[in-house]
Parts: sequence; C-alpha cells; structure tokens
Amino acid sequence: MLIDSHCHLNYKGLREDIQGVVERARERGIGCFLSINTKLSEYHEIVGLIDTYPDVFGTVGIHPHEAEGEPDVAVEALVERSKHPKIVGLGETGLDYYYDNAPRDMQQVNFRAHIAAARITGLPVIVHTRDADEDCERIMREELAIGPYKAVIHCFTAGEALAKAVLDMGFYISLSGIVTFKNAKDLQAIAVTIPSDRLLVETDAPFLAPVPNRGKVCEPAFVRDTAEFVANLRGQSYEDLCKTTSANFMTLFDKVDLQEPGAISA
Repeated sequence: MLIDSHCHLNYKGLREDIQGVVERARERGIGCFLSINTKLSEYHEIVGLIDTYPDVFGTVGIHPHEAEGEPDVAVEALVERSKHPKIVGLGETGLDYYYDNAPRDMQQVNFRAHIAAARITGLPVIVHTRDADEDCERIMREELAIGPYKAVIHCFTAGEALAKAVLDMGFYISLSGIVTFKNAKDLQAIAVTIPSDRLLVETDAPFLAPVPNRGKVCEPAFVRDTAEFVANLRGQSYEDLCKTTSANFMTLFDKVDLQEPGAISA
C-alpha cells in the first residue's frame, strides 16, 4: 500500500470527478488519502469527503495565504473541529513569503495557533514554507521550547539547512512531484539523505503533477510515479519505499484507523 499524505480532493480539477479520482488511485495501489483543509469556511467540504470515503482522512487548518481573510483563528476552534474521528492533522499552515498573500505577522500568528492546537490535541501540524526558511525554523524551535508537538514539512523544496533543522527537531519531510523535475537536482540530493523513518510522499493534487504527467491536472494516483522515482533515486525497491513511507505516515498520523469498518486494510 502507498499513501498520498497530502492532497486537496475538494479543489477544482478533482471534485468534479471525485469518484473517478479515488478509483484510479486505488487501482494503482493507493490505500489512503489525506485531504488537506486550507480554509475553515471549507471545513464542511473535507468532512463531506471523509464521511463518504473510508480511505480518505482529513485535516483542519488555515493556509498562510488565507491568514488575512480568516484572521481570528482561535486555538479552540481548531481543537473543536479536530474532534471528528477522521480529522487527523492540523493545517496546512506555515509561512509563504514568495507570494505574500497575507501580511507576514498574520501568517506567523496563524502558524503559532496551529502549533498550540497540536500540543493540545496531539495531532501533527502540516507545514507549508516557501521563501521563509529562517522564520519557519525560528518559530518551530521557539514553539518546541514551549512544549513538544509533531510536524511534517509538506512539499519540501527548501535547502539543506532547513532539512537538517527539521530532522534535528524530530520532524518529518514529505516529497511531492517536484522532486521528479529535471531542474530539481538540489532537492534530489537532499531526498537521498532523508532518513528512511522520516520520509513521506505526496501529490499536493491537483497541483505539481510529477514526470511523466507534467502539464496534467495532478491526481492522487500520480503519487506512485513520485514514489517510484524517489525509490530509484535512493537505491531501494518501490515495495520497500511503500512500506517505509506508509509506516511513517501511520506513526505520524497515529489517529488514522484503517481497520475501521469499511476502511481499506493496510
């Protein structure tokens, strides 16, 4: 079994054919999907998906792009929404200084609120970071000093320094289809060095379709292409990569229960 640890099944490009999207992924051995929330106003869409598909789980959170539009995020609101049995993570949250769609101070407040909720719930934080390595590391370290929490840097594209810092803090790194791109040599070099017990794979669907699907709407089925590429890059079998990344996902997202009635068994 392979797991898509980060996708957006409620987004345009996937939601119009959600049944087909899920079935095509299952046919390629994808046994679990984590559909990520980016706006609290769309939380009900995530709940609709996870209540419909036994192998789809969800998160609750506010993307850094939305930090200004939903500025009053309360830790209590995140904690309350996380009580759904199939809401298994917080985010995605973090910092995006590339687009700066929200003021940076508001992004940072939003980020810290999710981490606070993570400490209360025990659920992991899904972290988005782009052109914000220093502030991302600083905030994560400051919050870790307050108390422990779990986290993954999703769609990792940062440099070696942040990779080392994330691993030093005990967190996970998830690779998307970007690692398959020809111009991603630096990322590929980092991918080889990630410890086997800290690695996840994802699509970030409907974005970032991996080779050989570039230019297409990305689907969870394509996580297999990324996984096969990463396995070859790291000199291991595809089956071994499936086993280790699925085990890592289940360790990090330990609220996931694939043994519930109707769920696909691991």
